[in-house]
Amino acid sequence: MRVLSISTLFPSPVRGGFGKFVANQMAALHRLGGVDLTMINPIGLPPFPLSLRQPYRDWAQCPAQSELGGLTVLHPRFTLIPMIGSDSNPARITRAVLPLVRHLHAEKPFDLVDAQFFFPDGPAAAIIARELGLPLTIKARGSDIHYWGGRPAALAQMLAAADQASALLTVSGALGRDMVALGMDKAKLRVHYTGLDRERFTPTPRAQARGALPEKLGLTIPDGAPLLVCPGALIAIKGQALAIGALEELPDAHLALAGTGAYETVLRQVAEPFAARVHFLGQVSHDALPLLMSAADAVVLPSEREGLANVWIEAMACGAPLIIPDIGGGREVITSPAAGRIALRTPHAIATAARELLAAPIDQADVAAQVAGFSWEANAMKLREIWQEAI
Repeated sequence: MRVLSISTLFPSPVRGGFGKFVANQMAALHRLGGVDLTMINPIGLPPFPLSLRQPYRDWAQCPAQSELGGLTVLHPRFTLIPMIGSDSNPARITRAVLPLVRHLHAEKPFDLVDAQFFFPDGPAAAIIARELGLPLTIKARGSDIHYWGGRPAALAQMLAAADQASALLTVSGALGRDMVALGMDKAKLRVHYTGLDRERFTPTPRAQARGALPEKLGLTIPDGAPLLVCPGALIAIKGQALAIGALEELPDAHLALAGTGAYETVLRQVAEPFAARVHFLGQVSHDALPLLMSAADAVVLPSEREGLANVWIEAMACGAPLIIPDIGGGREVITSPAAGRIALRTPHAIATAARELLAAPIDQADVAAQVAGFSWEANAMKLREIWQEAI
């Protein structure tokens, strides 16, 4: 089975952490075998002189081809129009990618075109699949449906691509219901849960993990003080301000924010009344993140919207119960009290959930058992099965 997969959300030599979960999925598929996969990661660059600004200046240094996880990844350039041109990105991606794809298809024909994000990847992949006369699959991950689905010009392109597709993948049943509400065909939906690096994300005994934090992350938590961890980009929709606000009702608790982003200045202002108990760790590496989550009494993620966040599964695999809102696939993950708590997006509700977990601590092994069925191997096997069905 020869598959062409298009993903704007994918690591490159100049954006190594961008879309890492897509790369993990595709690397597992490559290891599984049975699929000859060609990855195309279009790189958007604005016209001169905007192209001289950061981060575009760095992105321009990306080579035309790279290797990742045993995969060859192609990085063609398309013209990006910042701020005003987002809805027309699929057409510009298609113009940049189609000549390359025609050449590859002539040399060794593809059996299927795949898109790993619904917008802009999905409509671009739909045009390419139509030009080549091939079946199409598109995966929805969360913000591609919840954000782009609210923009009429983007939604029209998404619905046309969905009509053309043989299968529509969704990271949770809940996200699938949102797709149907937008007008997509329920019969085409295939739930495709995220994977998990089971070697990396595994419980370290909490006391041991706490003891290693000063050296690994420069983070020292007083003996006996509860530790809440909030991993993710520091942007408004992630809701870190709500987690900070919960500290007013948790007088002994400390909160560690693992991530960077444009909202950091605002969050530091929100955190001023609790300055000694709120720790801005910056970007935490994938190597250190399991240690941090193992040290946590709970991982708090009060996002405004998610599909089914990879970090939910990673946190639980490290033995940290979750405190999350009733969004996306939250109830597909919090299926028992051992997994954590569903809480409203308010500081009071978050504090109440945290007090419940602190009053009756859950054994790390019991938390990790809740995600025993998640792995990148299982994810890859399901993806291969869906692709075979589509062909």
